[in-house]
Amino acid sequence: MTDQEAVAKLQAHDIDGLEPLVRRYHTQAMQSAYLIVGDWALAEDVAQSAFVNAYERISSFDASRPFAPWFLRTVVNIALKVSAGRQDFSLDAHTEKSGLEGIPDPEPSVVEILEAAETREEVLTALYKLSPTQRAAIVMKYYLDLSDLEVSTKLDVPAGTIRRRLHDARKRLRKLLPRTVENDSGPFVH
Repeated sequence: MTDQEAVAKLQAHDIDGLEPLVRRYHTQAMQSAYLIVGDWALAEDVAQSAFVNAYERISSFDASRPFAPWFLRTVVNIALKVSAGRQDFSLDAHTEKSGLEGIPDPEPSVVEILEAAETREEVLTALYKLSPTQRAAIVMKYYLDLSDLEVSTKLDVPAGTIRRRLHDARKRLRKLLPRTVENDSGPFVH
C-alpha cells in the first residue's frame, strides 16, 4: 500500500491505513527523535506520539503532498518539546548501540569496525552537546536530507535562523570533533 493509499484510508476513518505508515516510518521516526532527545525510551514515546498525532490530524493533511515530510516534522516538533522539558540527560545513555550505523563493506576488518564505532560514538556525544534546536536543524539537514528552506518551513522559523543554527552547530562540532573533521570531509566541515 502506498502512502497516498494509506492516507486515503485514514482520511476515510479506516484505521488499517495506519499500519503501513508505521511499518514504513517507525525506524526513521525513532532515529530522528533519538538524535534530538538522546534517549531511546523517550524516542519511542516521541515516535508513538507522532503516529497518534498523525492519526488524529490526518483530516487536515493535504493528501496531494508527500506524507513523510509532514509526519517527520511532527516527530521533530514533539522531540523539541520533550528536549525543552529536559535540560539535562546522561551521556551514558548513548553508549548503547545507536541503530544508526551502517557499515558499507560487507566484511570489514575488526579495526574498521572499531574505528567506525569509535567515530560514531564521538559524533553522537558531540551532537548531544548542541542545543536541542541546533540538533533538530542538524538532524533535519543531514539525516533527513532536507534543504535549508525545507528545514525553515518545517520548524516555522526564518531561513536565516536555520542557516545561523547550522553554522553555529557546525562550528561547535568542528571544535568537538577535530580528529573526525580532519579525516573526513563530511557535512560538518562546510
